Amino acid sequence: MRPAAEAEKLGIPAVVVTTTGFTSIARAAARAQGLSNVRIAEYPGPVGVHADELIVKNVEEVLFPRIVEQLTKAATESPSAALKDADRARPPVRPVAGAVSAAASDAGPGAIVCEGSFEAINRYFREREWSDDLPLVPPTMDRVESFLEHTARAPDEHIAALPQANLVATPLNIAANAVMAGCRPDAMPLLIAAVEAIAENRYNLNNIGTTWGVLPFLLINGPRLERWGIETGGQLVSRGENRAIGRALGLIIRNIAGYRLGRNYMGTFGYPLSFVIAENDAENPWEPYHVEHGFSKDDTAVTACGTVTWGWPPAIYGADRTAAQTALRFLALEARNKPCLARLAERGPNGFQNMITLLIAPPVAKALAAEGYSKQKIREYVYENARVPYEELEFLLKYGHSEAFTIPAAVERGLYPEEYLGKQGELLRVIPSPETVHVVVCGDPNRNRVMVLWGGYVNPVTKKVEHRRDAQR
Repeated sequence: MRPAAEAEKLGIPAVVVTTTGFTSIARAAARAQGLSNVRIAEYPGPVGVHADELIVKNVEEVLFPRIVEQLTKAATESPSAALKDADRARPPVRPVAGAVSAAASDAGPGAIVCEGSFEAINRYFREREWSDDLPLVPPTMDRVESFLEHTARAPDEHIAALPQANLVATPLNIAANAVMAGCRPDAMPLLIAAVEAIAENRYNLNNIGTTWGVLPFLLINGPRLERWGIETGGQLVSRGENRAIGRALGLIIRNIAGYRLGRNYMGTFGYPLSFVIAENDAENPWEPYHVEHGFSKDDTAVTACGTVTWGWPPAIYGADRTAAQTALRFLALEARNKPCLARLAERGPNGFQNMITLLIAPPVAKALAAEGYSKQKIREYVYENARVPYEELEFLLKYGHSEAFTIPAAVERGLYPEEYLGKQGELLRVIPSPETVHVVVCGDPNRNRVMVLWGGYVNPVTKKVEHRRDAQR
């Protein structure tokens, strides 16, 4: 997509080749690159499972004529349908009894877009794809203003432009989405920091629409968590404000970043709700995550993360080895079992982006610390011991991805390290570096479990939370 967009900007006609189901996301990606009239030729169906004869037939009889047609006619204006609705403002609404009375579609920030009963307003929002299909709290102006009281930033201040829609996030529309999600008003500073984090180029929000199903989530650190109702213990993603703040993140990604299911948010099996985890400082034997990344222990910080996986949390038992030894082995096994290994192994400037998050319950963390393991030593152990047989990695690389590379070809292209060459029959390290691994202490303080999350396409970004009195200094 990006080479075609750059060629078009230079006046060189280019055609993007897609497969069925990907045309809308190609248009959305082009729009994010500043190109609203991209030429597209669609191959019919899922090419990866088509027989060779069918592929040849489809290319000769369908795809090639479409490419010629696109190159021999002037491009027409065709902005992504996924972004048309996203371009509309999402101002507060005032619910009253009776049917919905809709205002003009070009209403500006702060205007009333509709009036009606709770049920009618929810129906109105669902029809415009402003909701996640669950009941919303109508974002009336008085509710929105209660959120704005918790930030010193002006309601219309430019916080960030969020791809793919590149709409501007402001305290006003962040607050509206937070109201809709059911957040407490004092969550406002957290959500502003979260928006700043996902807007960073390093986070790579522009590429989360993949069919893999990349799910953004937040990690929160700091001394103020309890007063916000943020949970760090057992069942934390499903308790307290964690659930509402996670939902607000999802609505912001839908309504400001412009991601729409089946158009430019293409997870094959869909998505759970975005969630929030928070590190348990009281039970953490190491320095908190945000302190590792340069912040003061007294700061509150939000880290934007991502995952494609959830799944089984192994229990840790000592038996004929120590609990720490068992934990390390499980963490290394899970770090090689959860990810897409062929992409995880990529390195260098053109390599795939990965993050591995190790969620470690406090009893396991304390057992590791008691044997002298720091977070850095855990990262180094997992990096060194998450290994896969050469032949397995080559199978995954060749048959699990459209490029159909072999390991030597991937090395030649600079994607795999030269240490892989000539290692047939051996175990290969698949994690690019210890820094790919992130360690978080959270979860049930009485359970001996760990969980490994793997996120492709994204890198974590941490931002300090500015409380109202901090911002006024």
